[in-house]
Amino acid sequence: MKQPFLPFARPSIDEQSIAAVAEVLKSGQLASGPKVAAFEAALVAYLGGDRQVRVMTSATAGLEMALEVAGIGFGDEVIVPAMSFAASANVIARLRAKPVFVDIDLYTRNIDLNRVPAAITPKTKAIMPVHFAGLPVDMDALYGLAAAHELRVVEDAAHAIGSQYKGKPIGSFGDLVVFSFHPNKNMTTLEGGAISTGDARAAELLEQYRFHGIKRNAFGEVDVMFPGAKSNLTDVAAQIGIDQLRRLDGFNARRRELAHRYFEALQGFTGVVLPARGDAGHSWHMFQVLIDFAARRMTRPEFQKRMADRGIGIGVHYPSIPSLKFYREAGYRDEDTPVAARVGRETVTLPLFPAMTDEDVLRVVDALKAVLKHAVVASTV
Repeated sequence: MKQPFLPFARPSIDEQSIAAVAEVLKSGQLASGPKVAAFEAALVAYLGGDRQVRVMTSATAGLEMALEVAGIGFGDEVIVPAMSFAASANVIARLRAKPVFVDIDLYTRNIDLNRVPAAITPKTKAIMPVHFAGLPVDMDALYGLAAAHELRVVEDAAHAIGSQYKGKPIGSFGDLVVFSFHPNKNMTTLEGGAISTGDARAAELLEQYRFHGIKRNAFGEVDVMFPGAKSNLTDVAAQIGIDQLRRLDGFNARRRELAHRYFEALQGFTGVVLPARGDAGHSWHMFQVLIDFAARRMTRPEFQKRMADRGIGIGVHYPSIPSLKFYREAGYRDEDTPVAARVGRETVTLPLFPAMTDEDVLRVVDALKAVLKHAVVASTV
């Protein structure tokens, strides 16, 4: 009997969530309303600490708004890792600031903080680290650097809802911390994001940025303080988020179990480079390995097709940002950040989502080994 196709990611939506969304639809209150307020309150309770949380339509919108609140604009420089989704740099470029790429560590895939001081200039105003695949960066070193150089920090925590650093949730401390609730993330609102901050004034500005720059007085009268965006989350999406948040710790516990199974199944296998294990604070948004496709005389699309023929979906997260057309044409060079360039060439994302079984992991690993064994044989003919 043919086994069902196994995608690299799949959201977990239960019947309780579906019923709750139906009730919101029946209520007639569909745009931002009481469910958005309830979702923000639930996120504050989950993160703990003296925090303010505001939700919006995407983490990308959140990153851009966070940079604006931090005062980033034309001619400013923002340090960002060369390995991330393009949005991490795009939001900087959209504000007519300059992304300054710093290389990453081969195993953690996080920004190499030892390389950051050399990238700082008088124009540097902020640093935007990425907690890659849910593995937190060294927060003590990060905020030590930021304080020493008077930099704002916008944490791209798109992968890291539920991650912890030294027992403290990412987003329970720090400057401006941005989460994603895209369908392939650890929890979802279908599309959506959130910003956590300890700054009440920043939270007020974020409310205005996400809805036309509007501020209301005590009588409900509207004024526009600046030309804001239209990035407010709907109550329908917020209700999904409320139900996902109550299940998040369970989701992440299962992700950690599955990652452990991958490490067990791949132990001693030299055909791939494994990611860093991290510790109990890793939320395992993704599980990625590196494959030297050139040495195996195979392209990555060929590998993806051969895995798909075996019923396994493989993602690519991500090409290095300097390798992308817009950034190449802006004068960035992939060879200036060689570790990110290597990861961009060799990375593949294996299936990892809470509904997977331990047997699914073995199925993925068996297919991976079979495809790579075939490639080695084919390369020697």
